[in-house]
Amino acid sequence: MNTQTLDQLQIGQKAVVKRLSVDGINRRRLMDLGILPGTQLQAEMRSPLGDPVAYRVRGALIALRREQAQQIEIDLIEGEE
Repeated sequence: MNTQTLDQLQIGQKAVVKRLSVDGINRRRLMDLGILPGTQLQAEMRSPLGDPVAYRVRGALIALRREQAQQIEIDLIEGEE
């Protein structure tokens, strides 16, 4: 597996959350959205201007801004496009 941050995930790629590198209320918000270590997610679509990006998390579609996605470390699932 290749470690990177969520903002680097290309549309259609899947990854597993490795860790959240944020504290406080922002960490709580991500966890409330189901973004926890071990969770699989997929980049679904990018807005016309490139930010935010919609991710499929536990069956729900969640939009995150680049600043938020940079705080989520992921392991890319190799072989997934």
